[in-house]
Amino acid sequence: MKIEKLTENKIRVIIHSHELGFNNINVHSIMTKVIETQDIFSDILKKAEKEVDFHTDGCKLLIEAFSSLEDIFVFTITKYLPDNDLKKKKLIVKRKSFEKINTHVICQFENFESFCEFCNAMKHIHKLDNSELAKKTSLYLWKNSYYLILRNVNTKYKNMNQFYSTLSEFGKLLSFSNHFEYKLLEHGKVVIRKNAIDVGIDFFAN
Repeated sequence: MKIEKLTENKIRVIIHSHELGFNNINVHSIMTKVIETQDIFSDILKKAEKEVDFHTDGCKLLIEAFSSLEDIFVFTITKYLPDNDLKKKKLIVKRKSFEKINTHVICQFENFESFCEFCNAMKHIHKLDNSELAKKTSLYLWKNSYYLILRNVNTKYKNMNQFYSTLSEFGKLLSFSNHFEYKLLEHGKVVIRKNAIDVGIDFFAN
């Protein structure tokens, strides 16, 4: 089990199915079993508190899950501010689903810090080769938001689900249109012209 602290309120847990006591199970069925046996998450949260100082007492929790490989599962756990009427933790479990993407993609980040957090998460994910993702990646600033443009995306990239899951944790995927891209090119400010993800990892990731 590997636990990564993404922010003060969010962690990522990478775990093999055998560590959960499950064999030959996919991400859809594992969530049903997890709901039935929430002691699994109690153990994870105790370990997270000890290893990365992630305290959840009195907090509501959102748990998202996906699997990039048959025997590896990734849980993202986000805690919310305590509710005065909350007597005990409430677990809200949600599966992430992915739509088929086209070869051009735009992702919006609320601020530059979110983009940096995305790059930091990408840095610590093994077996991700950014050079295979897209031929061109650029970052633009427009109206106080940052936009990552990916052109000529390799839709057959083997770790695509893991990449888009990480991207969606920190940013918002937008429907691509040439008109919107032209608007960014004309009115936006270029922050990183080429290899935006690699540059972000090299200069802004921890």
